[in-house]
Formats: sequence, structure tokens, C-alpha cells
Amino acid sequence: MANLRKEFEKKSGEFAEVLKIGRTQLQDAVPMTLGQEFSTYAVMLQEDESRVAEAASLIREINMGATAIGTGINAHPEYAASVTRHLSEISGVEFVVSPNLIEATQDAGAFVQLSGVLKRVAVKLSKVCNDLRLLSSGPRAGLGEINLPAVQAGSSIMPGKVNPVIPEVVNQIAFEVIGNDITVTLAAEAGQLQLNAFEPIIAHSLFKSLAHLSAGCRTLAERCVSGITANRERARQLMDASTSLVTALNPYLGYARASEIAKEALVTGKRVYDLVLEKNLMSRADLDAVMRPEVLTRPHFSTVHKPKADQ
Repeated sequence: MANLRKEFEKKSGEFAEVLKIGRTQLQDAVPMTLGQEFSTYAVMLQEDESRVAEAASLIREINMGATAIGTGINAHPEYAASVTRHLSEISGVEFVVSPNLIEATQDAGAFVQLSGVLKRVAVKLSKVCNDLRLLSSGPRAGLGEINLPAVQAGSSIMPGKVNPVIPEVVNQIAFEVIGNDITVTLAAEAGQLQLNAFEPIIAHSLFKSLAHLSAGCRTLAERCVSGITANRERARQLMDASTSLVTALNPYLGYARASEIAKEALVTGKRVYDLVLEKNLMSRADLDAVMRPEVLTRPHFSTVHKPKADQ
């Protein structure tokens, strides 16, 4: 996850000045930079690195020495502490004895927590991969704002076709992990009284999720994200053509007038920028100032002239 996060951080810096249109509900929203878009993926991963570390700390608690049901019958009083110390030395992991061995013998809550965190990672990774597939769709009839590296022939019938196969692989890993979480949940719930007899399927499911998510993160980082390039002109073209660009003019033209401009742009096919100039609503200098990246993509204080209501 850390390696994948670093690749997204690199791309965030590389694409810092690439202006594009943002989207909500698959509809045009307000402008942003491609760098801002990729930075969110890095932050999403960084958050989950912390969640995984928290979940990992919970499974350091062990119940060795609990014997049959946790009472420790037939075990030496010092056995639990002794075996925990030796296991820590052998493994390099700092294990601790559970404060209540009867509870630890029947409660699989730590495994449920870990599985839930892995599901969270999977869901967010899959969402990121959905975005990468959308952003690279086309190349001519889709969004086409980024290019994913080609790793294999995309089609046996359509020459030159490039499919987003690496993101699709990670999507499928995510589906599996989500299913594994359901298995772990049901197995933990199915325990009865002083013992959970279903820990084998819990362990099997967790090991699969951990192994496949690890491989998925490495593959996505090395064979996809590291090779992504931006279609800068395409991104700018889509942004300039979007009527939602008029949102940036609300503070200067007012909501009602900005809405009229947007509607006219849709009907005529003209750019918002050109319509504002045609109607003498703003000077070219002021309009260019409003359309700067630092104005479009972050909070700002503006000194641009605001037209009077009767202009």
C-alpha cells in the first residue's frame, strides 16, 4: 500500500498543473487539476495504512496456555507468559497474553476487525480503479483524460485496442476480499459457548485476502500507475467546452445571469468564455484572471471587477 501511495503521490506532482473538469454523478462539475484528483487516491491509501496498522495490533493478543476452554487446566501457571515470550523472540512480533483467556478462546472479534479493514481497503482500491477506467475511457469516444500503459493486446478482432486490464484485475481482487469478509463474519458469529470451531475458514479467508491485496497493490503500482500519462490538451478541451465553467463566474455575474449564459451555451454550442465576451459582461483581462488555475481550483480572494446589475 505504501508503494502504491507513493506512485500516486508522484503522479499528483507530475499532473499538478493539468486543468480538467471535475465530475459529480458523472455530470460536469467545477474545474480541478488532475494532480488534485490523483492526490486523493494517495490520501485514501494513507488513511487505510493507518487502519491496517491498528487492526494488526489487535491480533498480537494470543491465548496460548488457555487449554480447553480458557481456564488453563493442566498448564503450568507460567506457561502462557513463557510461550508468548519465546514466540515473540522467534517471530520478531511482540505478542501479548490475553488478559482473559476464556474470552480469547471463544471471541474472534479481532479477526472480524482485520477482515473489515481489508474490506475497506478493497472497496477504496476498487473505487480508484473504477476512476482510472473511466478517466482512460475512449480513447476518442470516452473521457480520454489519461492514458494507461498497454500491457497486452486488447482484442483479437479490434487492432490497437488497449483495455484497462490491470485495474480490472484489482477490481476482481476487491470482489473476492469483500466475499471473504462475509465468510469471516459468518464464521465468527457461528461460534458457540466456549469455543469457535470455525477459525480454519477464518484463517483461510484472511490469508487469501492479505496475499491477493498485497499482490494487487504491487501490480497496480508497477504495471499501471507508474506508467500513466496525461492527455493535457484533451482535459483542457473538455473543461473549456463544459457549461459548468460558468460556476466560476457566479461571484461576478450573479447566479441568474450565469444560468442564462449556461443555457445559451448548451443551445448554441458556444463556449461560456466566448459568450461572456460577446455580451460585454466582463473584459478579456478580468475573464482570463478568473479562469486562472489558482482561482478555479482553490479558495481565493479576488479583486476582479464585478459588473453592476444593470450592465
